[in-house]
Amino acid sequence: MKRIVFTIALGMLLFACGTSKKNIKNDKELPEHAVRIANDSLEYEIIIIDIGFDTYLNSVAKPMNFYSQNFYETKNKFYVTEWNIRVRNPQRFNPSIYENEIDYNFFTDYGLEVNYKLYNYFKFVEYKYKQRFPISRNF
Repeated sequence: MKRIVFTIALGMLLFACGTSKKNIKNDKELPEHAVRIANDSLEYEIIIIDIGFDTYLNSVAKPMNFYSQNFYETKNKFYVTEWNIRVRNPQRFNPSIYENEIDYNFFTDYGLEVNYKLYNYFKFVEYKYKQRFPISRNF
């Protein structure tokens, strides 16, 4: 089974690819503040564990359909690229925020919800950790 697990824990972002058949059956197995996103048809799953993200998503973030999936995909390409640059430069960027690279395939259709929540996680990092990504100056 192809599965991508996306975990964000206290500012850390992990996007790992594996063939594990271990599944989270329901939200009861997740920490109280975790946000779970799943695209069962593609067998991708995102779990975001960063205190405050669920509140940010429900109170600050624009509604999911505010932008198109294409918009989110385009922005995520830039954010993921910048994120990975920061992960590779721990002397320059805070390694407690930028701990793990994101393995985001630009040619995979993850769907609207996955792209929306990934995009908003980057916006949340800017908001919570006072980080600025070059792309955020464009909008």
